[in-house]
Amino acid sequence: MERITKEQVKHVANLARLEFTEKEIESYAYQLDEIIAFAELLNEVDTDNVEPTSHVLDVRNVLREDEMKSSLSNDEALKNAPDQKDGQFKVPSVLE
Repeated sequence: MERITKEQVKHVANLARLEFTEKEIESYAYQLDEIIAFAELLNEVDTDNVEPTSHVLDVRNVLREDEMKSSLSNDEALKNAPDQKDGQFKVPSVLE
């Protein structure tokens, strides 16, 4: 059973502004037909009693749990700052 015709391949090639020889068109039609035939095999798979999943692998969060920790004090954060004013980093103006 032919699912993809050479005319369909020509039409899509035309839309994509691609040029193929007759031999290439015949080859692509055959290959696309084989791909669709293979995909149709999936319809034969018995999926009764199979729970839907979002991923084929058992994906788990590998990140650690969030936990509160103390952070730098303002003085510690500013101790290596080249310039500071009123407890804040002082940087050159980037706006004119």
